[in-house]
Amino acid sequence: GAFLYSHLQQKVRSAEALAQKYKQQQEALSAQLQVVYEHRSRLERSLQKERGEHKKTKEDFLVYKLEAQEALNKEKQDSMNRYGALSSQHKILKNQHDDVKKQLLDLQLQHNSLKLEHRKSLESHSQKYAQLQQEKDSEVTSLQDTVYKLREESKLLRKAHQEVHSQLLNAQAQMEEFRQLKEALQKMPGFR
Repeated sequence: GAFLYSHLQQKVRSAEALAQKYKQQQEALSAQLQVVYEHRSRLERSLQKERGEHKKTKEDFLVYKLEAQEALNKEKQDSMNRYGALSSQHKILKNQHDDVKKQLLDLQLQHNSLKLEHRKSLESHSQKYAQLQQEKDSEVTSLQDTVYKLREESKLLRKAHQEVHSQLLNAQAQMEEFRQLKEALQKMPGFR
């Protein structure tokens, strides 16, 4: 009986040491999990900031596009007004002297120059628009890459959490077995 009692006492001490070891492991894993959650929180805040900057850039681009379109329409209207004035002047000058015809020719050359400037302005606006579109597409691609990386990190975090939870359940089950064993030993008459 004394040998059995000593043997059981040794097993109980061993079980308690193992339970303490599991408890320490659980605390260490909890600390690691807290660090992982904090890292994830920082990443989410960073993503939120990136989204805000992207939204602001998009709004700025829309405002610029609207202003450019208004300027283009105004310039087009001005050119049309000039063209109308030149046409009226052409009708008036049509019946006048050769000197007046020369003046009309000069006005037509001026009109062609205005059309050339208008075309150059259109090409310049088209290039600026294409450049802004390319920058926006590049930014969208970068944000999509960031979202993909965050999703992958979220998967890894979920997997680590499940492993920690599984280890915790195993440790609790072993603690329960040791507790039942201890109670059974205390109920034995020879143990007392």
